[in-house]
Amino acid sequence: MTRITPDMAQANFLPDTVHKRDIFSETISGELEGVPDFPVVLRKLDGVPAYARPIAWALARKEIRALKAVQGIEGCPVLVRADRTGLLREMRRAGVTHNDIAKPQNWLRTPEGRAAVIDFQLASVHRRHGQLFRVMAREDLRHLLKQKRAYAPDLLTPSEHRMLAQKALPARIWMATGKRAYNFITRRLMNWSDGEGTEDRIERDGPTLRRALLAHDQIRDLALATYALPAHGVGLYAFVETDLDAAALAALTPEPRPELIQPVAALPRHADGSPRMDALSLIAANRLDELAELTATDPALAETIAPIVAHRLNLTDRVLRR
Repeated sequence: MTRITPDMAQANFLPDTVHKRDIFSETISGELEGVPDFPVVLRKLDGVPAYARPIAWALARKEIRALKAVQGIEGCPVLVRADRTGLLREMRRAGVTHNDIAKPQNWLRTPEGRAAVIDFQLASVHRRHGQLFRVMAREDLRHLLKQKRAYAPDLLTPSEHRMLAQKALPARIWMATGKRAYNFITRRLMNWSDGEGTEDRIERDGPTLRRALLAHDQIRDLALATYALPAHGVGLYAFVETDLDAAALAALTPEPRPELIQPVAALPRHADGSPRMDALSLIAANRLDELAELTATDPALAETIAPIVAHRLNLTDRVLRR
């Protein structure tokens, strides 16, 4: 475990990449000034809207408490500093009961190939390993198995299949009661949710958009991708190869407009000249971990998409469910 020194705790945070932004916080990776080879993440709260701050700080306090509880456990995140601006930590593996590992976005793979868990906003710290702890720990395990079922189903054992089919009683009660209230608050009142939806926006809106924009002599090409809307449904993301700025581009875009329109100097392309939709789709969905894997062996692609990633317009961690 890395030992946090007073100098490290007081060091300035140097931001690198914004990974996620929602109504409760902004997550930014970077480093500490004067501290080499020590990647950190800032959970930034000072931009949270006033009406969401009580919930945001309640979640932050839960996360701080959970991170303090797992300090010293090999592979767990190291809490560097917590203050009224945000929460600073190294991304590693999580402990306690996490309560939110059903999200694929909360799982990482370390450079050594081991599993890691992030985002402790909903984590719980238990003084005793009583019945509540056992139930919540079982649900964490069941959600882990859901990831295994999605990405390595052939490795599931018969007992793991049975566990997946058996939700704990508190989980069933939550789905029937508290989950509905949660969905109402986040989706209806805060306009924020998991973004389910399957509309084929590209097929429906793409042809009209393409004809209108490519008719302009300063627009060279465009590529369309979908992403999960913060509220619900599917958003359309347009990457437009042009020298026009965003305001001029928006004025040229016909209805129904894409939710996000990003002007880019150059689209990434295959050898045959077609746009690299594999990379652009990952940028549109804000799936930077998969994008890093894609570009790891392709320096030319990494160089082309770097300015696109830096100015990307979707910073949520919502995923499309088809």
